[in-house]
Amino acid sequence: MSVKPCREKWPGKMTDRERFNNQMHYKPFDRCFNMEFGYWDENFKEWDIFVEKGIKDNSQAHEFFNFDRIELHEYPWMVPPFEQKVVEETEDKKIIINQDGLLAEVPKNDQTTIPHFIKSSITTPEDWKKCKNERLRRDDPARKPDIEALKKLYPADRDFPVGIWCGSMIGKIRDLLTFEGLAYATFDHPGMIEDMVETCCVLVEDYLDAVLGHIDFDFAWGWEDICFKSGPIVSVDFFKKVVAPRYKRINEKLKAHGIDIWFTDCDGDIRPILPTLLESGINTMFPFEVNCSGHPTELLAEYGKDLRIMGGFDKMALGEGPDAIRSYMESLIPYVERGGFIPFCDHRCPPNVKPEDYIFYLDLKQKTFGQLD
Repeated sequence: MSVKPCREKWPGKMTDRERFNNQMHYKPFDRCFNMEFGYWDENFKEWDIFVEKGIKDNSQAHEFFNFDRIELHEYPWMVPPFEQKVVEETEDKKIIINQDGLLAEVPKNDQTTIPHFIKSSITTPEDWKKCKNERLRRDDPARKPDIEALKKLYPADRDFPVGIWCGSMIGKIRDLLTFEGLAYATFDHPGMIEDMVETCCVLVEDYLDAVLGHIDFDFAWGWEDICFKSGPIVSVDFFKKVVAPRYKRINEKLKAHGIDIWFTDCDGDIRPILPTLLESGINTMFPFEVNCSGHPTELLAEYGKDLRIMGGFDKMALGEGPDAIRSYMESLIPYVERGGFIPFCDHRCPPNVKPEDYIFYLDLKQKTFGQLD
């Protein structure tokens, strides 16, 4: 469905692609790159600005607000995924098997929440071997990219940035095993866990070998939801010994093709593993949850230009109204102007934020960071 924007695109002298690359490389840029991570599903049912215009998802919302264009190219993880189906229903809950093969309890009204995971389909090395052979085969034809189609999607002369997916070395394993399952398995089945990480790595390497050199990507991206409010769910020592070496292998391939911006989506407190991430080649944090990792300017000051951040605008301030929004916006100015920092809500914007306050935030962000240089 085509969406009519509710506001003009921020004016600029650069293309979106030029702006993103310059800003993330600390080079001169005309204005801040304008983007947001997205919104909870409830926002599309509760915010009048969405309901009245028929806006039903994040893609339509980004078009509605006329943000700068940025695209993320992703490729298959599990081929085929587990069949998602409802196993049992109560008055207010559903028990489902999800695409990762987990038995999970979810609200019947589809309210946005973290599912209660009951059981994983993988608890032993034999389970993992079966899953790997059936769903994570390196030679599966579905993993072979259509280079000519990608060239049409992402032509060399495009005016928007595109990122190449570099997977998840441990976050998707957490998805397969559950939080508790991963915690136990690192001690009970360390060989299995390392083979899982290695499998994640070679699938990424295979895809990079197939596409790099054919498509000119601007950055790399990944997903590692392995931190919570008190730090990572695996030990820092495990992260250094098992996960980081795989990042380094991937980084060598990226660097060989001139890709030196790599962000990973990790919630929670990333500070204990941040030095290892930076050492391994991941130099950009996304969406940088403030109430777990601190004010973004603290780490930007500590790590200097080695660290970049995408996100970092406190969702709690958004929910507190104009005064809090203005105060937080002002605190970011020196670091946005320096480069390497693209501010937006530090996760998907929750429905407790009033639509009028969100519009105030967007207007103030443009006034603060959207002026032409």
